[in-house]
Order: sequence, then structure tokens, then C-alpha cells
Amino acid sequence: MSQHTVIITGGSRGIGRAIVDRFLADGASVVTCGRGARPEDLPDAVVWETADVSSPQDAARLLSAAKHAFGPVTHLVNNAGVQVEKTVAGSSDDDWDLVMNVNCRGVFNMCRAVLPDMCGHGGNIINIGSISGMAADPSMALYNASKAWVHGLTRSIAVDHGPKVRCNAIRPGWIMTAMADEAFALADDPDKAMADALARHPVGRFGQPEDIANMAAWLASDQSAYVSGECFTVDGGMTAASPLNPGLF
Repeated sequence: MSQHTVIITGGSRGIGRAIVDRFLADGASVVTCGRGARPEDLPDAVVWETADVSSPQDAARLLSAAKHAFGPVTHLVNNAGVQVEKTVAGSSDDDWDLVMNVNCRGVFNMCRAVLPDMCGHGGNIINIGSISGMAADPSMALYNASKAWVHGLTRSIAVDHGPKVRCNAIRPGWIMTAMADEAFALADDPDKAMADALARHPVGRFGQPEDIANMAAWLASDQSAYVSGECFTVDGGMTAASPLNPGLF
């Protein structure tokens, strides 16, 4: 990926940080962002911007910083996301604003910012969706809906802006990050919930952030040049298995 300039949103920890590290190792020039201060352990070669992607002004500023530091942006990875653990009936207007502003409007803002340039020189957008956008997790109504929206936007961008721009999404399953820990904590018995979830994985383990970074690296490479408008599930086979399979219990 040498000579590529990549913006990765939400790159301070978890999946985003793994993607930052992988793209940097592959030779890309990397710009990332978060709503807080620059992480102390972020490599010096990475440009950090404190930004809120739900703000169109911050999205434009992030693009400007990337172009100033490294030149035209060739790749965008929309990873920044938040979750609220509530049902529709239990969700407030503030909950709606938080989840939809970051998970939906943030992706829209970043895509809208980079597309004019990418439609001229070419580019690649990778959105981080979720298996929760296909099969609903309990008490995660807004998060589930927001990720389904990301999947739909991915297809629209691929159709509307090809052949100059490719756009795909990754749908992670249970990846061991702070967000996963928070989701398991909702269960009456978190340890049992984790054991039950693990039993549903044919590969025999939960995912690691590096598993998603590997998929992102492939989608950013020329090896996937004929791939656009797709949503790739990376979940260790969990959603492929029937719950009636006796080997999973």
C-alpha cells in the first residue's frame, strides 16, 4: 500500500487501532482521529486529529489535514462507532442523536467529504458495519438499525460512484474489544453468555481486532479490484450455523 494515503476514523483503540497498525505496516500514510486526545502509544508516523465525525466541519477538516500532510486521499475506512444498550421503547431522543449522529451521519459526512476528489483520481471506501445489521442483538435497537443503514449506504456508493470508487463493508462478529465487553455485561450471567456465544463459533474462538484489519487490508489492495458493493461477514462462522446444531451446545 505504499504511496497510499488513508483516513481511518476512530483509530485510538480496538478495531480502528488494529487497522491503523496494519495499514502503517503495509506502507500507507495514515491519518486517524477520535474525540479525545492523541493516544500516547500511537506511532509518530500517524497523523492524529481530534475530531467528531458527526460534524461536517470536522470531516472536512480531517480531509484537509490528510491532504496537507500526505497528498490526495486514496482510501477511507469508516470505523468510528458507538452503541447504546436499549430497546426502542427505552431509547431517548439523546440516545437516537448519539448513535445515529456517529454511526450514520459520521459515515455519510466522511464519504461525502472524500468522494469529490476520489471521483477524479480514484479511491476506495471501506465501512465497518456489523452482523448486528443482519440479525438483531437484544436491547441494541439503535445500534442494529444504524449498522443496517451503513450496509445500505455502502451499496449505494458502489453503484453511484463506480468505476472510479470502490466501496465495501465489513460486518464483524464478536471481536474482543471494549464494546464487546460492554455487550456481554448486559447479560444476567456474563460468563455464561460468553461461553454460550463461544460455543456458536465453528472456528472455536472469538475474533481479534487483527482479524478485521486483515480483511480491510485485502479490500484496500489490488487483489480485490473486482469487488465492490459487498458486505463481508467476518464472524468465525457464527451466523452460518443453525441454532439447532447439537455440536454448538
